[in-house]
Amino acid sequence: KGAQVNAPDLRAGAALTLAGLAAEGFTQVGGIQFIQRGYENFDDKLRSLGADIQKIDTADTDRIEKFRQKCS
Repeated sequence: KGAQVNAPDLRAGAALTLAGLAAEGFTQVGGIQFIQRGYENFDDKLRSLGADIQKIDTADTDRIEKFRQKCS
């Protein structure tokens, strides 16, 4: 099932994102700065493969970006 998760590092963040795409429902991945630094246009590449994924800004003052994704 989808969940809110936080990426502790590059590879774990990518794995959590892929697991979220396979999960039923919505998954929100925080801490994506690690993923973005290590994998260029990660969300665009997944989207080109048919993933329902989007990058969102939270309302926090830190302007933390997250991936929000849904598996049908």
